[in-house]
Amino acid sequence: MSDDFLTLENLTLGYGGTIAVDRLNLSMKQGELVALLGPSGCGKTTTMRAVAGLMQPVSGRITLDGRDITRTPPNKRGIGLVFQSYALFPHLSVFENVAFGLRLQGVARDEITRRVNATLASVGLSSFGDRQPRALSGGQQQRVALARSIVAEPKLLLLDEPLSNLDARLRLEMRSELARLQRDLGITMIYVTHDQSEALALADRIIVMRQGSIEQIGTPPEIYERPQSGFVAEFIGFENTFALQGDALKGPKGQLPCANAPAAAGLAWRPRAVQLGAGPHRGRVMGASYLGEMVEYLIDSPVGMIKAETHATAPRHTVGDMLAFDLPVSAAAVLARV
Repeated sequence: MSDDFLTLENLTLGYGGTIAVDRLNLSMKQGELVALLGPSGCGKTTTMRAVAGLMQPVSGRITLDGRDITRTPPNKRGIGLVFQSYALFPHLSVFENVAFGLRLQGVARDEITRRVNATLASVGLSSFGDRQPRALSGGQQQRVALARSIVAEPKLLLLDEPLSNLDARLRLEMRSELARLQRDLGITMIYVTHDQSEALALADRIIVMRQGSIEQIGTPPEIYERPQSGFVAEFIGFENTFALQGDALKGPKGQLPCANAPAAAGLAWRPRAVQLGAGPHRGRVMGASYLGEMVEYLIDSPVGMIKAETHATAPRHTVGDMLAFDLPVSAAAVLARV
């Protein structure tokens, strides 16, 4: 018998006659945090909505904790939701926002008080129970939304771009808070995001999605260090991605010799892996941008545009300079698909 806690089997989802997710298969262990990562329109939020019961599959099956929930109403699934918008009731206090679902379930008053107070403490809002949402910062409002979801003790928690409305500092704080809560509570989570840094920082496993299908599944180090396709490589920062044709890189403008090329469909380099100032190739500097600690260059080469980064203390190059460069194979990601 499988010990998978959540399974999606041949899940096909659509809107009208358009298929948005095509025969998706995925399984999760209890207590695991899985990130669905990909650009807008890849099917990640559609998949989450189907798990939540907010849309019915065209075909396929969803099983949670050994029970088929494919046709189960959303309020009977034991699933919590945290949305991009906080969706708090503006006329209710923080305490009453968190208690709202428990009151609908008919939970006893004393039990509501106990659970709400304990949950507010877990998200660092013990002294905020009497406040109205308008008196809270964005990060505090997101904590209330999170508390409202976990107070019901769901089997599974779904988070849809929950930090996208926060500024950079608050995103970092809430990311750390989510990691702590998931670790302390041991709750199973699906985290939907287009932000690779959030997925890398939070997830046990990352599912990269593209056009309604899974492009790659792996741990954060596997996804970050060993992308399997050109799409995944470019999405996580390998901005120099080229097909391999024999011993040459093939790009939009032409080819570039590649010594010691492995047997692969393509190779990809992060900008910082490109070596400037020496090497067998030459290109013209088309752009130079100072980024503080780093300087970013755009190089026009025989194979196409190449993006490179060097430390700000390295020798500077200006637009129009002809520049030697190298793409060391030892620093490249080896791609099975481009």
